[in-house]
Amino acid sequence: MIRAYSWPTPNGHKVHIMLHECGLEHEIIPVNIGDGDQFEPEFLDISPNNRIPAIVDTDGPGGKEISIFETGAILYYLAQKTGMFMPDAASDPAGHYAVMEWLMWQMGGIGPMMGQANHFRRYAPDRIEYATNRYANETKRLFGVADTRLGKCRYLAGDDYTIADIAAFPWMRNWKGQEVPLEEYPNTKRWLEEVGDRPAVKSGLEVLVEHRSSGLPKGKAWDVMFGNEQFKRR
Repeated sequence: MIRAYSWPTPNGHKVHIMLHECGLEHEIIPVNIGDGDQFEPEFLDISPNNRIPAIVDTDGPGGKEISIFETGAILYYLAQKTGMFMPDAASDPAGHYAVMEWLMWQMGGIGPMMGQANHFRRYAPDRIEYATNRYANETKRLFGVADTRLGKCRYLAGDDYTIADIAAFPWMRNWKGQEVPLEEYPNTKRWLEEVGDRPAVKSGLEVLVEHRSSGLPKGKAWDVMFGNEQFKRR
């Protein structure tokens, strides 16, 4: 049994999608990041960086319970556990490392840059043109990187759907809110439509939908997510 501690964010949806794609028995445990649930000691025990999502596998290696945080590590773990959505390192090392390249591209590039672009566009108390433009332009550059790649192969890591696609899609599907001119990235548009049409992706995006909010955090929620409460040492 996989217990996934999560919330309906792009990072949360990565794990939701993977669990549905693999058909793994799982339980979703909401961690309300606006209320500060991510700072509770029980959650910090499994996610010391106080970020969602994190998982606990009650049937981990050797039949022992294991907890894992950071979405790249979670996706890699679940791929290894199931033998799905990632080539075997022994039989297909080139394919294996191609997936790792594009997984790291998402973790270090498209996710953080889109997150910063969104923050300075929507949440910053004051409009800072330099910051807004810097992250918006970097987001567009990364869409260009993906578009070039997807002009050469069907998916990010090659001709097969992998955890690299599962990692990138929940972020890149938000292109409209980031004001990315998708018509300039036709290969990425094709990929977004194809991945988004997968039944498990559709199901994964509906996880915790009842907790989704279209409004901006205010008061305590803003302080918990972006203010002084967020930066306390724990």
